[in-house]
Amino acid sequence: MAKTVCKLLGVVFVLVGICGFLMPHLLGAHLTPPHNVVHLVSGAIALYFGFAGSGGAARAFCLIFGVVYLLLGVVGWFMGAGPDHMFNVGSILMLGKMDHIIHILLGIIFLAGGALGGSER
Repeated sequence: MAKTVCKLLGVVFVLVGICGFLMPHLLGAHLTPPHNVVHLVSGAIALYFGFAGSGGAARAFCLIFGVVYLLLGVVGWFMGAGPDHMFNVGSILMLGKMDHIIHILLGIIFLAGGALGGSER
């Protein structure tokens, strides 16, 4: 399951990273160029573990990224300001309500993939 999650979310991350340069408010998110680069790098790493990594490595990746994205979403939601829960890291990274919701969902999916990792090859 972990390798499948890595493959699927890897493709999604790469597509969002590319589309974010063309549509910076895709799905109500705030996609700045640095944010898009993070998505492209995350997607490339996920694809590596999905296609070339071992099942155990894919599982570890899912668990680590699951915790990171879940924390990013929860912290952003509670520390964000205003009705859109805006959480900014300078002018480089701007995260709003939809970003937090998406990050929380990604965290849950990654954690599920890691927890249900099974014996994929």
